[in-house]
Amino acid sequence: MQRIVILGNAGSGKSTLARALGSRLGLPVVHLDRLFWEPGWVEPDAEQFRTRVRAAVAPEAWVCEGNYARRTFDLRLPGADLIIWLDTGRLTCLTRVIRRSVMNRPRPDLAAGCSEKIDRALLTFLNFVWNFDCGYRPGIEAVRQAIGPQIPTLHLRGSRQIRAFLDSLPATPPSISVDLQCLQNKPE
Repeated sequence: MQRIVILGNAGSGKSTLARALGSRLGLPVVHLDRLFWEPGWVEPDAEQFRTRVRAAVAPEAWVCEGNYARRTFDLRLPGADLIIWLDTGRLTCLTRVIRRSVMNRPRPDLAAGCSEKIDRALLTFLNFVWNFDCGYRPGIEAVRQAIGPQIPTLHLRGSRQIRAFLDSLPATPPSISVDLQCLQNKPE
């Protein structure tokens, strides 16, 4: 697995799993929200976003988390080795989104200048989270089936399945570092 796409509802754990996979497999992590949002939650021009995504998935290896199906699946799925769907219950997702909004701390998966807070926009977003499985997921799945039906898809539900999956992966071999100073001072 060198190119992994992670899909799921907001608050499902996509970013957390992406960071864990990146660390475990020694792969760079691409957070689509970081590429999409401008400071202050401003949406970029569509082609600007696609250019960013195209550049981010150009390397031979990556873990990419985020949905943006109609906007980017044609760029990401043709090179993907695996798709992971996080089938996290909507109550769990809703709770996580509320918790992170209340905490309002910087997250590595968000663009600079975008902070989560409790406001009117959050209520709209919570509605999106609550209705994701019936209102949005079928569309994402339809685009996935149209573009990448041959890509193996793994469904993970809950922290136990996620942990078992991560534990089943080989650890990244430690890199061998050579202390050149030590070698230069070594008597012959």
